[in-house]
Amino acid sequence: MNRIDTKMPWGIHRDLVIVAISSVIEGLGEGLFIFFLPLALQRWNTDAVKIGAVLSMIGIMMAVVQVPAGYFSDRFGTRPLIFAALILAIASTIMMAEARSLPFFVAGLLAYACTSFISAPMNSYVTSLRGRWTVQRAVTLRASAFQVGAIVGPILGGWIANTAGLSVVFRYAAGLFLASTLVLSLARRPVGLAHQEPSLPLVSPIANPRFLGLLAVVFFTIIAISVPQQLTALYLQNVRHLSIQQIGTMGAIASIGAAIITFALGNLRVSTGMLIGQLLLAVFALLMWQGQSVIAYFVGYFFVGGYHLYRSMALAFSRSLVKVGDTGLAYGLVETGNALAVVVAPLAAGFLYNYRPEAVYIASLGALAITVALNRLFFYEK
Repeated sequence: MNRIDTKMPWGIHRDLVIVAISSVIEGLGEGLFIFFLPLALQRWNTDAVKIGAVLSMIGIMMAVVQVPAGYFSDRFGTRPLIFAALILAIASTIMMAEARSLPFFVAGLLAYACTSFISAPMNSYVTSLRGRWTVQRAVTLRASAFQVGAIVGPILGGWIANTAGLSVVFRYAAGLFLASTLVLSLARRPVGLAHQEPSLPLVSPIANPRFLGLLAVVFFTIIAISVPQQLTALYLQNVRHLSIQQIGTMGAIASIGAAIITFALGNLRVSTGMLIGQLLLAVFALLMWQGQSVIAYFVGYFFVGGYHLYRSMALAFSRSLVKVGDTGLAYGLVETGNALAVVVAPLAAGFLYNYRPEAVYIASLGALAITVALNRLFFYEK
């Protein structure tokens, strides 16, 4: 009997359950500190310009590692890269915990940014474990599991930081990444990969016009759905006069929304999921722009989950355009486009915000009207 056919209720594979549990723990570990990075950088009297530069460097590092990770996962297997990313996460968070100078902390932070190369091999791995599930269902399960952990992370991380200091937060994160690694080690190697068709040359997906079209449209769409998220905390505090505690609560609501939306809508047709993801971010932008109460902003933050839904669906669509042996490479290329868009989005948001805070949301709504049309034109499924 093929080990990969070991299933649990609802047709889910045992190993996919293990991946989901590991992802919950991983999401909790990252959630402990990810919202507090600007505060951690401020400990060395770092000004806002330098903090922004460091955060942009994170996006650049994330973009650089995606394609090599996808390529090597196709050639040498997904699991070695997945475990390499988790081990690097442990080491880099320990570096940040023990940092006594800004350069050492930034080195650890940029090393952690490189762990984003887990995306392509992990999504390729869960794709191989999906059995009769659709690609989008398997990919969104992992994404929603990560977000479940991220719900509790900021709340717990804030409590630890207040009681024991920010350095201790990174130590706990390292422990959680270790736990995630140990849990994932219980998942088995997907033996079905041995029967995949031969891999294509490196340039194969790039030679596919439809795949190139996907990359271009996804790049601009990710910018459109990322821009309204970038400076909303600043907007809510300075323009709408919300408290830091209220804004922090919205971060938890965003994670709850991401978990619910990606899981509940994860089995939609990919073109439908991509459309809904954009529409949800349009609702977010509209509520931030026109909302007049805290409740409206809470509801808006719930719909930020559309961002994660769109990304997962874009990955699933890319899988349908390449052969099995190039799955990791395709995922890596899409994630590179995502990362590059995330580098551009803060710059665009900053320019618009300086002109007029509300312009961020007005421009985003206009851009989304264009990207919705482009996505429907290029990726419509009959």
